[in-house]
Amino acid sequence: MTILLDTNALLWFLFDDRRLGRGAHSIITRSAALALSDASRWEISVKISVGKFAPIPDLLSVLRELDLRRIGIEDKYLTRLETLPLLHRDPCDRMLVAQALSDDLTVLTPDPMFAKYGVRVADAHE
Repeated sequence: MTILLDTNALLWFLFDDRRLGRGAHSIITRSAALALSDASRWEISVKISVGKFAPIPDLLSVLRELDLRRIGIEDKYLTRLETLPLLHRDPCDRMLVAQALSDDLTVLTPDPMFAKYGVRVADAHE
């Protein structure tokens, strides 16, 4: 089973944030199949550029060390995105939903809206 990291789950892991539950932390450190959407990487870059976050030193090195499979923004995901009901307004999260549904991924997220789309979810708070 491949785990797609939600942006918040990834950031909580990187910053050792207490909101990331022990089980979720264990999933990240022990999973042999972790994935990161380019939508999440883009979201982090945008938040840094507008001053919401400080630059994250060695971010690319840390991501490589986690051995994350990068998932790009491909046509099949964009086509799936176009057909999603508007249950969630966040464009990055909607892309994660489209990717998870298209590739049968489990999303590690604190956001309960993912499950409303029929996505398999691992709760990042647990």
